[in-house]
Amino acid sequence: MLLLLSAYLVGRVLQLFAGRVPSLLIVLLHVIPPALFAAVHGARIYRARGIMVFTILCVAVGAFFEILSLRTGFPFGRYEFTGLMGPVVLGLPIMLALAYVGMGYLAWALGLAILHLHNRVLSGWSLLLLPVVASFAMTVWDVSMDPVWAAIDHAWLWREGGPYYGVPISNFLGWLLTTYIFYQLFALYLANRGVVRSPANYLRLAIAFYAVSAAGNLFVIAPASLGQVFLDAGGTPWAISSILWMSRLISVFVMLPLSLFAWIRASRQIHPIVQRVANETGKSEIEARRV
Repeated sequence: MLLLLSAYLVGRVLQLFAGRVPSLLIVLLHVIPPALFAAVHGARIYRARGIMVFTILCVAVGAFFEILSLRTGFPFGRYEFTGLMGPVVLGLPIMLALAYVGMGYLAWALGLAILHLHNRVLSGWSLLLLPVVASFAMTVWDVSMDPVWAAIDHAWLWREGGPYYGVPISNFLGWLLTTYIFYQLFALYLANRGVVRSPANYLRLAIAFYAVSAAGNLFVIAPASLGQVFLDAGGTPWAISSILWMSRLISVFVMLPLSLFAWIRASRQIHPIVQRVANETGKSEIEARRV
């Protein structure tokens, strides 16, 4: 798994050589290592069947809403993909479907750690709250990346532009909706299936991967050939430098602090008796302390 993390880091560093390194190679290193990490790491925690269910839910729900939006504009908005991301099926790049799996799993792990649910029965309030936190972590990642991929990398084009560096706000609402649905379905699958054991040192690997994805945004540069201004489909000009700084600021002040908080929470130990009561009853740590 460290090898996959290293491969992903190489992909992010290669962004510094945009225009001199094949774009498809950078895309592959952005997408494949996280997806493989999800498969290997997830199989250890949820077994092969569990991570297969997670993968199917991510791909099925994500593909459904992406294809729906390509045809109707709901829920993300009106856009179209370019050839940057490689082969497509029904108009949807295969690489994008894999991105849902890889980053989706990392955001889920972040939610587990933040809510301290990685060694507990998933039930009650946690069954509803975990998908909310995970979908927020996933959407924050998209907020940091979408204008870069659209305006600088030209992986997709927004047909009508939008107020967020050429991206419509509906895109992020669509991400919240889509990710929440597959996270909620997976949470329901896990409900009352017993305690899912995820040692702190193991969970921290996924948290570190999410942190690297945030730090990788600091390596994004724009090829000189793009010029200094991006003109969106609505005719609004956006400074390329502003788009890059937006991505960096969100990474430094939102994604990395989330990663740090998750890391601390994953490392935190609770009293064995409290843990046993929480495991047996499915209560939160605070509720278990009252028993």
